[in-house]
Amino acid sequence: MVRKVFRTPRTAGASALAALALAAALIAAPAASATDHEPAPPLAPPGAGAVCAFYFGNEPTFYGDQGDRVSEVQCLLANRRYLPWSEVNGTFGPTTLAAVQQFQADHPPLIPSGLVGSQTWSALWNA
Repeated sequence: MVRKVFRTPRTAGASALAALALAAALIAAPAASATDHEPAPPLAPPGAGAVCAFYFGNEPTFYGDQGDRVSEVQCLLANRRYLPWSEVNGTFGPTTLAAVQQFQADHPPLIPSGLVGSQTWSALWNA
């Protein structure tokens, strides 16, 4: 994503005013400490629809693969409760293989091969 930044000339007074406003906001804001931080939310709340955004395509994905395609498969499987969220790690290992095969078995006419091809991709996105 390319982000363009447009700058407009400011007068010295406007810059000083902006700096004062920022300083006042920082002083008024409560200080945060390491203990104030909430734990990170899960990748998707229970019952949420597909919120995966790692990959969009239909390239074959299979056991041993790593990367965004695998993360997308895992995220879609986790959203459908075939895979625990803790297994969304971008590596197509034995747990992901078993989850893919179970998903395929549950969605005929897919064949439970463990290979995520175009038909399995489509079923994952549309299940």
